[in-house]
Amino acid sequence: LREPSNASEGNQSNATVGASAGRCQGLDIPNELFLALGLVSLVENLLVVAAILKNRNLHSPTYYFIGCLAVSDMLVSISNLAEMLFMLLLEHGVLVMRPSIVRHMDSVIDTLICSSVISSLSFLGVIAVDRYITIFYALRYHSIMTLQRAVVTMASVWLASTASSTVLITYYHSNTIRLCLIGFFLFMLVLMLVLYIHMFALARHHLHSISSQQKPTTAYRGGSLKGAVTLTILLGVFFICWGPFFFHLILIVTCPTNPFCTCFFSYFNLFLVLMICNSVIDPLIYAFRSQELRRTLREVVTCSW
Repeated sequence: LREPSNASEGNQSNATVGASAGRCQGLDIPNELFLALGLVSLVENLLVVAAILKNRNLHSPTYYFIGCLAVSDMLVSISNLAEMLFMLLLEHGVLVMRPSIVRHMDSVIDTLICSSVISSLSFLGVIAVDRYITIFYALRYHSIMTLQRAVVTMASVWLASTASSTVLITYYHSNTIRLCLIGFFLFMLVLMLVLYIHMFALARHHLHSISSQQKPTTAYRGGSLKGAVTLTILLGVFFICWGPFFFHLILIVTCPTNPFCTCFFSYFNLFLVLMICNSVIDPLIYAFRSQELRRTLREVVTCSW
């Protein structure tokens, strides 16, 4: 995650040429926006975790996965807020540290950011698989997705995210590492695309079977439209929020010195904003749509413990 910023600085001469041509001005994102989005995401996801812990009816693998996604999104917000605060304190001279200590702190924070990003993407995929099993193997769901398997899945994701993020930050200059991260994103995108389209196709088939036995009603068209909108939102938000950052990595690997690419690098702060926005939107898509969870959230907010 440090490399795009370094790459932009390393290719400053090319970016300057583009800027002088009036085609590459970059985008100045105020720190207040980062702070506001980070705090909103932190509060939202903290409420989701608190609601799942409070309500025993939500103690199931499905909600545990949603809770882990909320924790991952919280870590994305916390780590970004910590990095920004650390940088501001250094810039204003409040903190005075040796360069070696600053580099060490930078590596620790980057590892935390990378780990939270990877775990967030992973749990998005896990939730998609869990929903797929719920729909296609409804009668066998509780025997397939047992509590023990859910715990093993969650622990595996956290361990793999921590280990892989350590390797990624340690060897972040390597194009092989970047390609692995890009491949991971593409795999998650294809996985979610295939699973959700298959689920939507099944729902549409069931609605078609019902409508063929009765007179065509608006319920069929309304159900199909609602399913299509939900699918579009799920995949659209995922691609819009994560796509620019990973396209950024692709450009670093393929054309690090090209004027167009260096111009694209100058918008890196915008890509970070989109990633944080994903942490804000995830609870709205995966958690707050549950009536049981919304009721528990109201109890948490009003302190009705």
